[in-house]
Amino acid sequence: MSNLVIETAGLSKVYRSTRMRHVVAVEGLDLAVEAGGVHGFLGPNGSGKTTTIRMLLGLARPTAGTMRVFDTPVPSGLGAVMPRVGAVVESPKFLPGFTGRRNLDLLARVGGLSRSRVDAVLEQVDLLERASDRYKGYSLGMRQRLAIAATLLKEPSLLILDEPTNGLDPQGIRDIRQMIRSLGDSGVTVLVSSHILAEIEQVADSVTIVRRGRLIATGPVTDVVGSGVTASLRVRLADLDAAASVLQSSRLAVTRASDHLMVDADEPADVTRLLAEHGLYVSELTPVRPDLESVFLDLTREDEQVVAS
Repeated sequence: MSNLVIETAGLSKVYRSTRMRHVVAVEGLDLAVEAGGVHGFLGPNGSGKTTTIRMLLGLARPTAGTMRVFDTPVPSGLGAVMPRVGAVVESPKFLPGFTGRRNLDLLARVGGLSRSRVDAVLEQVDLLERASDRYKGYSLGMRQRLAIAATLLKEPSLLILDEPTNGLDPQGIRDIRQMIRSLGDSGVTVLVSSHILAEIEQVADSVTIVRRGRLIATGPVTDVVGSGVTASLRVRLADLDAAASVLQSSRLAVTRASDHLMVDADEPADVTRLLAEHGLYVSELTPVRPDLESVFLDLTREDEQVVAS
């Protein structure tokens, strides 16, 4: 049996605009999400993330390709897999005059679920102390956490969150981030889409990066970050101009800042040797770890060049 919770092959979605033009939202996407942990689904706004999620949930019909969730073909098998799937894709509709707990009580009753789950999920999303407050008094971050609590009532094995930190203040973002990581650690597979790469890097085990509906990178975060951008070194020393000249003459890419140089080089020893040979001695040489944002910018820059050529 496959270890993949989500698998798509050649998935495409083409819309027809009002001017009878074809708009490609998703193009030949091969998405693979393994069981357990947090998988970041990343890309700028308009890159096809939400469209892909809507197709997986049966809210949009694909133009081409195949999809499987828990090794079951969808949309034909959605009835079998949806009890194991929780999703927050659009703003949920809660009754503003009811408390958070009462809103969840109603959902549990409609879904034929035990009311004992209500307090359990409120605690899971850290809303237990505010459960008796009316929904209309909740902050945006609290409303988002209540929406996630609602999806957790049925104890899903897969949780899909579409841009869960949109519009939140820094505290709200931190709360959602910690909750996502906690859910991933508990054994739930979490697929979280976002255009804020720095946020996802802090919680995700693996990522898929898309642009214009096409896959441009996928894999464990450490692999994607490690392979996507040339290693850089921050170099400080007395004579920055002389050092830049020496390094550039050896065909190393150098960027000058006010009090240091950024040098693209795989081996720090090569930089110190070149400078020492010219009587230049470093006071600091620090490897600068690339992040998902720099990887994304590098990959999309390459992608644009391919499209243009």
